[in-house]
Amino acid sequence: MPGKNTSAIEVTNISEHGIWLLVGPEELFLPYEKFPWFQTATVEQIRNVERLSDHHLYWPALDVDLSLNSIRDPERYPLVSRAAQQGTAADAAKRRS
Repeated sequence: MPGKNTSAIEVTNISEHGIWLLVGPEELFLPYEKFPWFQTATVEQIRNVERLSDHHLYWPALDVDLSLNSIRDPERYPLVSRAAQQGTAADAAKRRS
């Protein structure tokens, strides 16, 4: 049975455009336009990230889990937040009335 991955994940920067993570030797950028869950999160919520497996990250305070492949190539893995879906439904209802 494989052991738990203990590779450190470091949040190296949080800006008005997104967040940068250092996952092992690789630095990844998560722009808010592609990963909206982080835009209103606190620094503490963003920094509280766990590596569940070699290819899977989890932010327990935000209940967000992402594969590293979806971060590396978000166009191949369209992400939709519930907040965005709810806003779209509300907007659609307004347009119909």
